Amino acid sequence: MTEVCEERVTIDEPGTWSVPATPGNYRVTVTLGLPKVATVTTIKAESRRLMLDAIAAAAGRSITRSFVVNVRNATLTPPPANAPGGDRVLLKPRETGSLNWDDRLSLEILGDHPGVTAIRIEPVTVPTVFLLGDSTVTDQPAEPAASWGQMLPVFFKPDIAIANHAESGETLKSFMSELRFAKVLESAKPGDVALIQFGHNDQKAQWPQTYAAAETTYRDYLRAWIAEFRRRGVTPVLVTSPERRMWTGTRIKPTLAEYAAAVKTVGAELTVPVIDLNAASIAFYEALGPGRAPLAFNDGGKDATHHDNYGAWVLARAVAQGIAGLPLGVHLRSDLPPFDPARPPDPASFRLAPSLAHDATRPDGN
Repeated sequence: MTEVCEERVTIDEPGTWSVPATPGNYRVTVTLGLPKVATVTTIKAESRRLMLDAIAAAAGRSITRSFVVNVRNATLTPPPANAPGGDRVLLKPRETGSLNWDDRLSLEILGDHPGVTAIRIEPVTVPTVFLLGDSTVTDQPAEPAASWGQMLPVFFKPDIAIANHAESGETLKSFMSELRFAKVLESAKPGDVALIQFGHNDQKAQWPQTYAAAETTYRDYLRAWIAEFRRRGVTPVLVTSPERRMWTGTRIKPTLAEYAAAVKTVGAELTVPVIDLNAASIAFYEALGPGRAPLAFNDGGKDATHHDNYGAWVLARAVAQGIAGLPLGVHLRSDLPPFDPARPPDPASFRLAPSLAHDATRPDGN
């Protein structure tokens, strides 16, 4: 789809809506509200990227909301003859059939009482924020898992796109060898932003092909990535990895401190902004305490690394707070109050409409 698409619809129960779309950014404008009943509508795009959260419309009232969706596929421009490279991103088996990698724009219309009466989609030229990272960032495909990257779009105005290229199990090295980095570089344009968060898997010495020591190669790869983005006019922003939920008494036991320190060192050395999500996550978990912190994690808290909707939302809100002090912050919603991860919302009061597909399995790797 390269032209405007507009449809009159009546969507009054949870469901999906999808149209063919070539890679690019699209502004989606929806009309919410039904003639005879009050509605509360949540919309997620592609693989559960949160775009609109619980927008209420009284019976007989219509509300118009817009957001921007990034669409991509795995195709790469073939390299010249005899040049190294490839013509496709090397996707994992778990990505087969993913809504993130098809040639369609897909929406989930969610909530107990949703109401959508019109959907308009138009190609748009706006800045893109690329997310590069692992399973703590990726668009987790099914409940109950979630990551901060797929919650982030809800905090932005409809004048910028979030393109989440993060994937489970990734490291700085594997992101390049699987041509994911090449895909981002090929897609990026001057004025775009790249948020980079790795560490969970880079620190695994038992993965010798992708291990990167915090004091040496990890820093060198970050420096190389920063150089590649800057020469293309893309602004890099470094993000420290959220901690695992491991306790020493009532305090979180650091497992990523060396990598968080490496990120800060490279950021200071090259004058690259750093969002300290590692510190924010520790403040968040410790605010909940050992008894309630599992409520922020996948698989009913059995998973101590990956998050559920609540935990992912809080971490995304912390990232948005970090963005607020950067030039990128002009694209944040104007109604966002200051946020302190040490004072998170009560998990008992948190509500987010679940996606249609439910899967109790754990994410594939970090």
